[in-house]
Order: sequence, then C-alpha cells, then structure tokens
Amino acid sequence: MITLGLILLILGVVLNISILYTIGGILLAVGLVLFVMGRTGTKVGGRSHWF
Repeated sequence: MITLGLILLILGVVLNISILYTIGGILLAVGLVLFVMGRTGTKVGGRSHWF
C-alpha cells in the first residue's frame, strides 16, 4: 500500500493530475499508519501476524 501510494503520488505530481496526487497521499498515509500499528504489536484487522 505504501509503494502504490508513492507511485500514485509521484505520477500525480509529474502528470499534474490532482486526483492521483490525492489518492496517492491517502494511500501513503493509511499504509504508514498500518505499518506503524503492525510494528508496535497492535492487531490490525484481527490479525496479530502474517504468514
């Protein structure tokens, strides 16, 4: 999710398409929040770890 957010953010800036910029920023923020929650040991979506 973080990677997709970065790609969309960069494409939005380069191509000057505001919707890609907005969606990329949102995906990047959500991905970072989920990453931090997962690293601190908080269960995300009912899962304590991934297999």
